[in-house]
Amino acid sequence: MQARLLYRDGLMLVLDKPAGLPVHRGPKGGESLEDHFGALRFGLPRNPALAHRLDRETSGCLVLGRHHKALAALARLFKAGKVGKTYWAVTEGVPDAPEGRIDIPLAKRDETRGWWMKPDPHGLPSTSIWRVLGRANGRAWLALEPLTGRTHQLRVHCAEMGWPILGDGIYGRAPRADGPGLHLLARDVVVPLYKNRDPVRVSAPVPAHTRAALLACGWDGQNPARETKSPVD
Repeated sequence: MQARLLYRDGLMLVLDKPAGLPVHRGPKGGESLEDHFGALRFGLPRNPALAHRLDRETSGCLVLGRHHKALAALARLFKAGKVGKTYWAVTEGVPDAPEGRIDIPLAKRDETRGWWMKPDPHGLPSTSIWRVLGRANGRAWLALEPLTGRTHQLRVHCAEMGWPILGDGIYGRAPRADGPGLHLLARDVVVPLYKNRDPVRVSAPVPAHTRAALLACGWDGQNPARETKSPVD
């Protein structure tokens, strides 16, 4: 778990979440990321806790608060939309424009499908911004910014636009089993946590299962350096 640490200070941690592992235990049980938070105390009496969520199949930047006061401050920032989040995705299909905005309200599909979502004009307002970073062979490499934080928002929005995310077994064209893995990475997070300091900016490395598709679409293969800092507490 410590090897996946991207950033650390007295108030928060940023982890590189692996794809395929849920952040918390669901109703059916099983292993979750939270099971391993004891390794991230770094001298504090309690485990850190989730400041937000990522889907099971999504990898990349995950923010944790190190104690109650920090969690409360992070919760306010996330709720107010002040935390910047940029995702990278590879889509099956290419947008017609270089960039754009998606405004499609979302609601739960039905109670039997858990957190699966659907477009619904009476649902919660949901907005995403997208930009094409590269393209090749009928696929696109997109930078996506969710301006709202609905469950599965980017996955549903991309699918509704006609370019579902590669490897999406729920909203896309991939089989539920033995597919290529969801090509969605929480690439960058920007957290304005401190009043008299610049926002904390952290980038996650590209996971192995997405490298080939990103390289084909024009990614240069460079990963950011990890920005882990020394403890200040």
